[in-house]
Amino acid sequence: MTQTGYVEMDGVYYETAGEGETLVLCHAGFVDSGMWDAQWEAFAQHYRVIRYDMRGYGKSDKATAPVSRRDELYRLLKHLGVERAHLLGCSMGGATAIDFTLEHPEMVMSLIAVSAVPDGFEMRGEPPPDLMEMIGAMQQGDLKRASELQIRIWVDGMFRQPEQVDPNVRQRAAEMNWIPVSSGTMALDMQPVNPLTPPAIERLSAIEVPMLVIVGALDHPEILRAADVMVSEVKRAKKVIIPDAAHVPNMEKPAEFNQAVLSFLKSVK
Repeated sequence: MTQTGYVEMDGVYYETAGEGETLVLCHAGFVDSGMWDAQWEAFAQHYRVIRYDMRGYGKSDKATAPVSRRDELYRLLKHLGVERAHLLGCSMGGATAIDFTLEHPEMVMSLIAVSAVPDGFEMRGEPPPDLMEMIGAMQQGDLKRASELQIRIWVDGMFRQPEQVDPNVRQRAAEMNWIPVSSGTMALDMQPVNPLTPPAIERLSAIEVPMLVIVGALDHPEILRAADVMVSEVKRAKKVIIPDAAHVPNMEKPAEFNQAVLSFLKSVK
């Protein structure tokens, strides 16, 4: 049975379900906790699962200023009385989980980073197609165009056309994406608050917990390169590539994704 609530100080909405060790799900920066719909019941059969909407996303309060996402996560766990947890984060949520693990290693049992780029990682080559147009559309106030381009960049990826992607996945992502686009949250999240110094990319070898890195085979090549860097630097890290998926492999290939995560968590000692 799912229970819901708010961290009142932050206006952060959360849901919990299941029993056992705690597993926290941190969403990507263009959707919200609904991205985990296909994982929710499957994971709650084995763990006490928590998912939440970062401020400015989903059912949480609107963000009026940039937010330290790792501090937000810390306050959520304290509010719920969580002393130790497995962390699973996608994209921005993955970067948040990595930073949190470095700052609060005593609170983390294992780390799962999906489509994530550690803070400080320098992207090489050309930016994703449509990125500059998306930024321009946001600056011009063409929010519908900006939202569609977000979906093109992250759900479709650079190797597929929209018609090659499950329309239900695209529609669900677009529904979630409209909130941060229309409220200005995405612009706020481009302004880092209290970043780790030195950044995560220079401290990966300090991560001692078991780590699983998951990437979609059709994601941007630099996302896959970041995955390789993490696996090479983190002592207990391993990688899983989900075929025929881009930046949100859990939404496109839930069966394969769920199996990879549950198998990893079962192996954590």
